[in-house]
Amino acid sequence: MTAQKPTARKVSARRDADLMAVWSFLTGLVGLLVFNVVLGPCALVLGGTALARGTARRFRAVLGMALGAAGLLVFVVLSVVQGTPSWFMEG
Repeated sequence: MTAQKPTARKVSARRDADLMAVWSFLTGLVGLLVFNVVLGPCALVLGGTALARGTARRFRAVLGMALGAAGLLVFVVLSVVQGTPSWFMEG
């Protein structure tokens, strides 16, 4: 039996899934601090899609999803505490 060589399509799909996992992590990390409402859901979708497509960077995708969810949670908590949908840090 010979090992089958991965086709260009499979390699490209795997690379795309890996990039989605990295972008999920980056958008979740940045979304924890700014633009939580936009970047949080982006991190969740990118991480979920990367996992569904079989990324090799599973931990990064899961971490991106966790950071995206944490960013949304920070937004909700600060919005409730301040009584407004926008939040700011007083210094």
